[in-house]
Amino acid sequence: MVRLRVKELAQERGVSMSKLSRIADVSYKTIQAMFRYPDQGFNSKTLERVAKALRVEMGDLFENIPDE
Repeated sequence: MVRLRVKELAQERGVSMSKLSRIADVSYKTIQAMFRYPDQGFNSKTLERVAKALRVEMGDLFENIPDE
């Protein structure tokens, strides 16, 4: 399973959900969903914007979790 690391990356950089929303030009509700439901799917364009805002490669947003 793959999960998003947006929350962790934002926290490491001291970026709040509202600030990330503004920088990435992505709705606050979408950022909130990324933080709360990291195993959900999101639009690739949105993920590109978030990665750019966090100054990471798009691949850095993902973490592979082994199936149990």
